[in-house]
Amino acid sequence: MQIDVERHDTYSEVSSQGRLNMVAAPKLKEAISSEIGTGAKRIVVNLGKTEFMDSSGLGALISCLKLARQAGGDLRIANVPQQVLMVLQLTSMDRVLTPYPDAASAFDRA
Repeated sequence: MQIDVERHDTYSEVSSQGRLNMVAAPKLKEAISSEIGTGAKRIVVNLGKTEFMDSSGLGALISCLKLARQAGGDLRIANVPQQVLMVLQLTSMDRVLTPYPDAASAFDRA
């Protein structure tokens, strides 16, 4: 799994590429935690190149959402592939982590 971080004016975009599973989940959590540690309040996780996500990946996203909110910010997801969306819908987590079409629109209404 490859994780890239790109800072924009109003948010940080964390992009994952590959499989978001029990091996990769800690890497994603570490990258997001590090961004929050630098003072980033708005995090968008771009899942466009995430081929697969299991319960470990979902757990990492929820954990990072909690971290962001505890720091006075928020975490949103964008560009969600069908397989990842299916995991979110089956667990009803799409109500907590609302998918946005792209990273730029994730904080448009905030």
